[in-house]
Amino acid sequence: MPILDPTWLPLSVLKSKGSNLRFLAFKIEKILREISLISKSASGFIHACDYDQEGEVIGYNILEHACHNKYSLSKRAKFSSLTDEEIIQSFNNLLPPSQKLKDAGTSRHMIDFIYGINLSRALTNSVNKKDSPGADKKGYRQLSIGRVQGPTLAFVVEREKEIESHIFEPYWNVMADFEKNNQIIKTYYYPYRIDTKSAAENIINSCKNQLGKATDINIQKTAIKPPFPFNLGDLQKEAFRFFRFTPSYTLSIAEKLYLSALISYPRTSSQKLPSSINYEKIIKAVSNLDNNLHQNSSYGNKTKSILSYSEISLKLLANKVLKPNEGKETDPAHPAIYPTGQKPKRSLEDSEIKLLDLIIRRLLSSFGEEASSSQIIVTITVKDKFTFKAEEKKIVVEGWIKYYRPYFDLSGFMIQDSLSFLKRNDILKNVKIELLEKFTQPPFRYNQSTLLQKMEREKIGTKSTRSEIISTLFKRNYITNFVLSTAHQSVTDDSKVVSKNSPASNYQKKQPTKDGFVGMQKSGLRPTEIGLAIVNSMKKYIPNIVSTNLTRDMETQLEQIESGNTTSVQVVEKARNQIKEAIESFNLNESKIGQEISSALEVNKTTNLWRKPTSISSLGPCPVCKSGNLIVKKAVKSKKRFAGCTNYTSAKCLTTSPLPQKGTIKNVGKKCEKCNWPIISAHGINQGKRYQWEFCINSSCPLKISNNGNKKITSKQT
Repeated sequence: MPILDPTWLPLSVLKSKGSNLRFLAFKIEKILREISLISKSASGFIHACDYDQEGEVIGYNILEHACHNKYSLSKRAKFSSLTDEEIIQSFNNLLPPSQKLKDAGTSRHMIDFIYGINLSRALTNSVNKKDSPGADKKGYRQLSIGRVQGPTLAFVVEREKEIESHIFEPYWNVMADFEKNNQIIKTYYYPYRIDTKSAAENIINSCKNQLGKATDINIQKTAIKPPFPFNLGDLQKEAFRFFRFTPSYTLSIAEKLYLSALISYPRTSSQKLPSSINYEKIIKAVSNLDNNLHQNSSYGNKTKSILSYSEISLKLLANKVLKPNEGKETDPAHPAIYPTGQKPKRSLEDSEIKLLDLIIRRLLSSFGEEASSSQIIVTITVKDKFTFKAEEKKIVVEGWIKYYRPYFDLSGFMIQDSLSFLKRNDILKNVKIELLEKFTQPPFRYNQSTLLQKMEREKIGTKSTRSEIISTLFKRNYITNFVLSTAHQSVTDDSKVVSKNSPASNYQKKQPTKDGFVGMQKSGLRPTEIGLAIVNSMKKYIPNIVSTNLTRDMETQLEQIESGNTTSVQVVEKARNQIKEAIESFNLNESKIGQEISSALEVNKTTNLWRKPTSISSLGPCPVCKSGNLIVKKAVKSKKRFAGCTNYTSAKCLTTSPLPQKGTIKNVGKKCEKCNWPIISAHGINQGKRYQWEFCINSSCPLKISNNGNKKITSKQT
């Protein structure tokens, strides 16, 4: 039977469980007893937890269960930073308790619990039944699924299916260099996609060594508005982009900074800054943080070439009006994230300094002047028929960019002009022309930042829980990081033939080659076999569990509770009915679901995807075709690993070599002195002893043949 009416209980009820839980239970019981004792003689109660759903529920439970139903009698302190001034101000202006916020928070807990506990229990039971293949041999497996976890996992699975089902269709383009006054202009044929090779070759034959005319020079100027102040989602995206901090790690650092009174409350969806926070005061306070923040920090050395906080503050305060550029997103509880200007009272970790610096510069930049860019597009026509284009983009007015410089992406902008000297009707000579073969590409895999953005767009989860959901998918081994090694990337990346001047440059940097590896995409999220099986089974038997519609609808209803447009009773009752329907479907198909997921668990175990991320690493250059790389592959039938060339698909290079089937192997950057094949290192444990050796990968190496096929370059055992 599903659990539909859980009750709130302190964790002290666990004192009958294991020793660790008993210790925790007794500790909690002691704390609650002390709070209860103190509350009996208290003259009043102030609820000063974080002003959001989670904080409201924490305070509510303490006031109700430990202080004997004092929530309705309490007063509410509302603040967005832990500075002395704001805390004192909030205690001098206490509010009544937020009943609607409490109802929304308790409803969310109730709904998430009944979804999670019932579906996770049903899923776990389905693979641990006696009749599940290998259930009694593999041991107990704990699985989970929930109303937000399911759709989020489905995003990753569906994206992987799109990638795997993509058919790489060839197309061509022509790259041509034109010369005038000893300056080279790199161009691409327009339109960029040419459907047949013969048509592309005809363009080359017609334009080679011919004269071209600059028939059009188009200059476009674009305003670049200052960025919005950070909300949590934007902060997590930027921290991932610049520092590769995962969303959950960013949140944990931000919370540390908040508890140290260095930034405002980070769990906010707002992109607005009310004037009540006193812009001028904060900017002045921030200007004094330069030395205090960056001394003794490795990150501080990187900021010496950019404007200091004090330099930026002087420029901003010289304006008569301080007005930030604000976004549309709002939050009824808290403003956008801003630095308080307080000096750290402890030594900050490097990651804290990085994130604080990002938040400070984002705030200062939001008050900056508008920047502008200029884009010039030159059209060169050959024989009044064949059109080539070149373009370049540059920053004309820096404005706010100079305040945000370490974090503003300048990769798409030119530092020096290379096209501005051209005039309409100028004659240029073609000095180089070549054929480019391309292939249509699948979509990018999600990374943790783009998956977070997808959750935001689909309106599932909350600003506080989204990063936690992604972390849970990793912990459950439903998703893993796909890693493409730098060495292999250098082989498969076809962007090396694309100039930054090209109108297709941004597109081409994201192109994989036709063997299916993504060129510049070094990593991304992929579902494991178990993650794939769970989504496939749920879609087949209980589609609502991985649908965004159910979760989005529930989020809307929870918001309506907070705004007073519906009641907690109505929303929770609807969730109970949906769970009943889901469990009925689960029970009807339990054996099928269990069999499908158990099979996936076995595959996960065999391929080691349960524990380790997938990676593709190069063992060294291919000695036969010279242009490919030897990488570790696995035979489809035997599942044995071997070395194969990356040019197998594109250039039909059939170079292969056997590899040890156990242990770790890697490239050591050496070549065999006899056959010029790569030398690799292998290490692992055999019969309780650790081994490591280096050897030539070529099974037909003359050194091996002369030594009965067992030549070791070096050997070491420990």
